[in-house]
This record gives sequence, structure tokens and C-alpha cells, in this order.
Amino acid sequence: MTKPILQRRFPALERTLPFRRLGDGPTPVRRLTGTTRDDLWCKDESGYGTGGWGGNKVRKLEWLLPEMQRRKAHTVLTVGATGTNWGLAAALYARELGIDTVLALVDQPEDEHVREQQRRLRESGATVHHTRSKLLTMAGAPWLFLRHTRGGRLPYYLPPGGSAPIGVLGYVEAGLELGEQVVAGRLPAPRHIVTAVGSGGTVAGLALGCALAGLRARVIGVVVNDTLPLATRDLTRLADRAAAVLRKRGAAFDTPQLRLTATRDYLGGGYGHPTAQAADAADTAEAAGLRLDPVYSAKAFAAALTADLEGPVLFLNTYGPRK
Repeated sequence: MTKPILQRRFPALERTLPFRRLGDGPTPVRRLTGTTRDDLWCKDESGYGTGGWGGNKVRKLEWLLPEMQRRKAHTVLTVGATGTNWGLAAALYARELGIDTVLALVDQPEDEHVREQQRRLRESGATVHHTRSKLLTMAGAPWLFLRHTRGGRLPYYLPPGGSAPIGVLGYVEAGLELGEQVVAGRLPAPRHIVTAVGSGGTVAGLALGCALAGLRARVIGVVVNDTLPLATRDLTRLADRAAAVLRKRGAAFDTPQLRLTATRDYLGGGYGHPTAQAADAADTAEAAGLRLDPVYSAKAFAAALTADLEGPVLFLNTYGPRK
């Protein structure tokens, strides 16, 4: 297995920041034709992962799972909505390492996708608690930690989407990978990169990775979640925390200039609520050979198609197939 770019660029990290390869990179880049933009490209993360699972959660777990093992965690406790992709990915990959997963789930609008996710969660082996709302989840947190303590060890907590600073490194890696693809001539250097923001880790890591790679692209985070603080300042702070982890573990680099903007213009009625723009964007994407989901990637693709952005524009597709 090849070393991740982060360990190749900063050799000290090989000793201090363990990594577990879960997918094959680099993920493909291609120009998208048949859309309203003639300067639109895609970096497609959908095939990154094993066992029929793809998408952005896998890159985060490549750094989070070894950290759990380093801390000798028996159980991971995390939160999400009832249709959580993150919770399912965490449960499936942690199970392979003998780590139990406990999920506290808040309600979201129910559709066929959410019902199918519920079936998969039941089959994943995760312990699921339907805590209904953010407030009730916070109130019940002490009980959840005590209920799932094993051998005197509290569960290892991960925030929604795996967007802890170490999880953010998954998309620092992807940003560095994109930089190598630009240097290799696989695509022109993008002026703007558009992707969805559900918990912040993907877009924060991407902005930091692009800065470390020397790309001057501005990352546009299309906010699809109204239950978390995901303004530009919040995402920048998360990227700074990831940079601090890298420095603490031995990486030396100048303070990167982050180019990052969050927009709520495509959120619609809130998390999980469909929009006509997203539905149209999903149809356009399907014609271009991309499968998108209505909660995250379709809203981001709507922004890539309709926002007033100087090109080339790169759409980062974070939605992957599920078996």
C-alpha cells in the first residue's frame, strides 16, 4: 500500500499519525459535458472505499480508525440524523476492527432514502438510540456515555460526520491529491471548488489541503445542514484545528492562506428538505453520468451549475454507492 501524501510530504507523521488505507486513489477527475457550464469539472469520490461503500466518509475514517485503535477504544459514540451516511459508514468499518458503534439519531424528513438507511443501520450491528432532536441528544449524552462504558472505558466520541480535526485530514489528503492531478495535467487548476457542507470536515480539509498544495482555488461550501454552526468562520476554525494537529504531530509548514466561503443559498427548508433546484441538478448530473443524493450532493451541484463563479469550476462529488 502506498503511503498517504501527507506522510510522504511530512515524514514525521508516519510515526505520530497512523493511517489505514480503505480506498484506492487518486479518485478520477473529468470534464462534465451537457450542462449549462462549459468549464465544469468533477472530482468523483463515489468509488473511494471498499465493500460497496464510497464517498467522503471513507477518507475521514482512514485517519479516525487508527486513532481509535491508538486510544484502545472499545466503542465509538457518534451522532447524526435518521438517514445518516456517516453513522452507517462508521458502524461498518469499525465493526471490521472489533469496535462497537453507538448512534444517537435525530429526526429528519422521511423518504425512501431514509427508510433504506434505517434498514442498513439495523443490519450494521450498530446500537441505535432515537434521541429525536439536538436538544434531547445533548440532554441524554451523560446517560449514553455511562450506558455504553465497557471495561471502565468510556466510548470514544466523534462529532457528526466524523468532523473532528483528525477526521478533517481525510480531505487535506484529497486536496493534496488534487494538487498532484493538476500538476500532472489531468485537469486545469480550478478557480472555484464546490462541495456540500453537512458537518464541515470535508470542506475545511479541502481548503487546507489545497492551500498546502499551492492551489489558489476558492472552496465554496454549500451548507445543507441548519442544525450546526457552519458559517465561514466556523469552517475556517475547524481547518485551523486540523493544521494544529499536523503541527503537533511533527509537520512543519508556513501558515496557509485559506480560501473558503460558506453559502446557505441552496439550503431550502432545512436539513433533508428537498428543493426544486436540487431535483433539477440531480437530473442534469444523471445525464452527465453522476448519481447524486437529494440531501447533500444535489444541492451542491445546483450551486456549481447556477452560482456566479469564475471557471474552471470543480464539483467534488461526495456521494457514493451503497450495497
